[in-house]
Amino acid sequence: MTKAIPSIQKFMSTSPHTIGVDQTLAQAKKVMHDLSIRHLPVLKGGSIVGIISEHDINFMLSFKGVDLKNEKIDQAMTFDPVMVESTTQLDEVCRNMAEKKIGSVLIQDNHKLVGIFTWVDALKAMDELLKTRLK
Repeated sequence: MTKAIPSIQKFMSTSPHTIGVDQTLAQAKKVMHDLSIRHLPVLKGGSIVGIISEHDINFMLSFKGVDLKNEKIDQAMTFDPVMVESTTQLDEVCRNMAEKKIGSVLIQDNHKLVGIFTWVDALKAMDELLKTRLK
């Protein structure tokens, strides 16, 4: 008997930390460092407008003369991030991430951010599924 593929809700990180689009890259870097995370959904007026990653910030640092204290989030963030509902199946989300070569997907229900799913979450999901379904 085949087991159903679980939804992303089972493996996502809930209540993700966010940052406002008007904040600086230095502030985003500090939040990520302090919380040991690598992705922050970006909000404007309470709505999701993008996502900023540790990679995005490090890329900005590769440019000569960039001062993170003077650069706003929107200079480096990804606009219109990939978003799915919490009922979306795990395989669909992982396939989408692999095809688009992205490190995270935002989870929203009823236009409200409820979670984030990163490649680290995907590896944890794979570990759990391998141990419980293929043992």
